[in-house]
Amino acid sequence: MTTSFGAATTSAALKDAKLQIPNFHGLRPATASSLTRNALPLPSSTRSLVITRAVSTPVQPETTTVKRSKVEIFKEQSNFIRYPLNEDMLTDAPNISEAATQLIKFHGSYQQYNREERGSRSYSFMIRTKNPCGKVSNQLYLTMDDLADQFGIGTLRLTTRQTFQLHGVLKKDLKTVMGTIIRSMGSTLGACGDLNRNVLAPAAPLVRKDYLLAQQTAENIAALLSPQSGFYYDIWVDGEKILSSEPPEVVQARNDNSHGTNFPDSPEPIYGTQFLPRKFKIAVTVPTDNSVDVLTNDIGVVVVTDEAGEPQGYNIYVGGGMGRTHRVETTFPRLAEPLGYVPKEDILYAVKAIVVTQRENGRRDDRRYSRMKYLISSWGIEKFRSVVEQYYGKKFEPFRVLPEWEFKSYLGWHEQGDGKLFYGLHVDNGRIGGKMKKTLREVIEKYNLNVRITPNQNIILTDVRSSWKRPITTTLAQAGLLQPRFVDPLNITAMACPAFPLCPLAITEAERGIPDILKRIRAVFDKVGLRYSESVVVRITGCPNGCARPYMAELGLVGDGPNSYQIWLGGNKKQTSLARSFMDKVKLHDLEKVLEPLFYYWKQRRQSKESFGDFTNRMGFDKLKEHIEKWEGPVVAPSRHNLKLFADKETYDAMDELAKLQNKSAHQLAMEIIRNYVASNQNGKGE
Repeated sequence: MTTSFGAATTSAALKDAKLQIPNFHGLRPATASSLTRNALPLPSSTRSLVITRAVSTPVQPETTTVKRSKVEIFKEQSNFIRYPLNEDMLTDAPNISEAATQLIKFHGSYQQYNREERGSRSYSFMIRTKNPCGKVSNQLYLTMDDLADQFGIGTLRLTTRQTFQLHGVLKKDLKTVMGTIIRSMGSTLGACGDLNRNVLAPAAPLVRKDYLLAQQTAENIAALLSPQSGFYYDIWVDGEKILSSEPPEVVQARNDNSHGTNFPDSPEPIYGTQFLPRKFKIAVTVPTDNSVDVLTNDIGVVVVTDEAGEPQGYNIYVGGGMGRTHRVETTFPRLAEPLGYVPKEDILYAVKAIVVTQRENGRRDDRRYSRMKYLISSWGIEKFRSVVEQYYGKKFEPFRVLPEWEFKSYLGWHEQGDGKLFYGLHVDNGRIGGKMKKTLREVIEKYNLNVRITPNQNIILTDVRSSWKRPITTTLAQAGLLQPRFVDPLNITAMACPAFPLCPLAITEAERGIPDILKRIRAVFDKVGLRYSESVVVRITGCPNGCARPYMAELGLVGDGPNSYQIWLGGNKKQTSLARSFMDKVKLHDLEKVLEPLFYYWKQRRQSKESFGDFTNRMGFDKLKEHIEKWEGPVVAPSRHNLKLFADKETYDAMDELAKLQNKSAHQLAMEIIRNYVASNQNGKGE
């Protein structure tokens, strides 16, 4: 008989390390009469079972046992992600135990310490919010801004999954910070941990049926897969009930157990005691708009409309993921692939079926192989689809034809479609601090603006009246938040993870190193004769886990040692092509030895309008390496005119002050502005 552990199970039973999880043999629906949604019959091998077993309901050991990772045991013994975190939070120690360190991730926090300090460790916590679609209310933004100053390191960081990260919070302040976020109608629940993370959607507040549906769908999926057992509120607000309403279709889809997806009578009907094998990522978008890097997610959902623009249903991709381990070839980044199409009313049931398939079959013994991409890679898409259909209760319809994808940044001023404007602002690496932070807050507070965070670490101000456009533009420009035509094109698409000094996984620099690396790439562009308006997608991470999605970049730098990077080439600007490993152990000071011949070769041998990523794929890596080995430098061009840019000291001082906000010299910023002005007018795009 199956033994199921609920919240009331005694601590002695919960701590019995001998309990093992058996192989999964299938789930049965509650009753035959409950198959109400055009159900497919379950396989005969499943129908004939008497015992229902699932990986999230531990049973007594049988003759064979299944190895589990340490984190699986922590989850099993935690009383639904409470113990021992609840006890550790009551101590005066500046840090928490190993088990609590894993559990607090489910609450949206990571324990960290400054890796550059010698001697005793100074512990702090990173807090990550959960903001489906990147939506942030005026109240929540101002709250996060205050918390960064009062309890953090004075900066806010925008992430590649449309959330905030708040660094440097001390353990003694955690409850205050968490409670403040919750009472400001924010949340950090599930921003980390082995469950569904923040659900992405295009951040643009366009008043169009497809965009509005994509955003609503993302919010509904986030609600469907949110933990239900109350552990989050028990620890941070003493069990206080925060009133929030859910659409009835979400409640219905969560409670539906027609096809054996749920754990009846469990506080976590979808997750059970063990939650998922690893993190789970979902993005929703509309055709052509790949601002969300849709193919890098475990599930990618695409709104499908008819010729009149009326939404009809959804295409679903599955199996994307970025993380890998250096020199372990059985780990790899992977693009999602088509699963099928579902009608509009079925999307929540289809997503739930996919999640349950991963819950029941994803590996729990070795966390390096626990993401769903490895399950699909092992099974193949046909077997995966067949198993998902058993939990979905229907056959997937054929995947609908989609137009080509485009990367959309939504920077600059745009019309929303309702008479108001939105303003997309580029934020280098998503780090908001100093004068920029102060001025951004002033604008958001003065005009009572809501904001949205983009998957490219930028921010959008929404619902702006036309009469506010000029004063907002001027005020923000004075703080270094410039219109996109005044930002180096290399910076527009570049991303980096935080890495040192706080990330425990970092091998080398990323966020702190990328400003100088981009300047060096720009200098190489100048040296080999590439135009200022030309660019490549550059992404840098301090380790191979891929938080900044470097494996989709045209030029990806992945930390593989101190001041050393693995170079990946071959992604594209549309984010539809996976890069490949090109060179290992390239020292930071040797980057030009690799990049200079590559960019010169691209300039000389490319086809019309051929991007750098497409060029590297067409030429092949062997030929590129041969060119690097033979490189003796570009043909020397005639010397340039040395024009004096500043006629008076007052102008220079003003430009210098603005340039310092962007970590540039006055000369560099002036040249960027002049080049952009000339380029925009040559292209007929001047305002």
